[in-house]
Amino acid sequence: MTEKHYENFPVASIALPRAMRKPVSLIYAFARQADDFADEGELNREERIALLNGFRLELERIRNRKEPESALFMELATVIRQYGLPLQPFHDLLDAFTQDVGKKRYENFTELIAYCEKSANPVGRLLLILYGADSERNRFYSDRICSSLQLINFLQDVAIDYAMDRIYLPQDEMMRFGISESDIASRHAGQPWQALMAFQADRAGKMMLEGAPLAQTMKGRFAFEMKLIVLGGLAILDKLEKAGGDVYRNRPRLERSDWLYLVLRGLFSGSIFDGK
Repeated sequence: MTEKHYENFPVASIALPRAMRKPVSLIYAFARQADDFADEGELNREERIALLNGFRLELERIRNRKEPESALFMELATVIRQYGLPLQPFHDLLDAFTQDVGKKRYENFTELIAYCEKSANPVGRLLLILYGADSERNRFYSDRICSSLQLINFLQDVAIDYAMDRIYLPQDEMMRFGISESDIASRHAGQPWQALMAFQADRAGKMMLEGAPLAQTMKGRFAFEMKLIVLGGLAILDKLEKAGGDVYRNRPRLERSDWLYLVLRGLFSGSIFDGK
């Protein structure tokens, strides 16, 4: 997995049953590669769109029961048919990455969360089906967790995204806290910036806790995996708070020692809310 993509998910970790690791890895490989088409390299807009459309054509081949042309989609087709995965979540992800090619600013939180609904939530919904845990209630929990993880990643990557001329902070909220784009460009992390980041982190944390009961609805290793994901997201928010929101000099991320602590906490805490 590359540095910036889906780093807050312990993808295909040893917590999962062995049979699940390859299907999960394939879903993330699809998302990572498509995201790279929108973000990486020196491609122009038309070239990026063409690559994303190539993925759409592969999905259509699967829909029409034709042989995909790439190795990734040959394997993915097998997983899709074996587990009855719907194709729409894959298309939603492609729509989000296509949006990234052209849309660089978000006027308000409504716009931003609508983006999360396509850039993050489809992954969680696909995993629920893989895990045999798909239900209306669990989709709600999963959506809250996935959207929260996406928002947390936006907070981590303010500087990285700005270098690509993207800002994933609501423009109206930046204005409310007295933050301009020049503040981001200069990496100024004064009191107004700290207040804005605290506001964003608090909202993301509340969303994560709204989704946390998913770990209690699942069983065995799947429940443990959900615990790790939720605890990991909350741990990053804790690091963000300790850094005073200064993601320019102290980008919060989970190190190996953090994951070890979270694994032990996940194993020995009776509830995901223990210690909160």
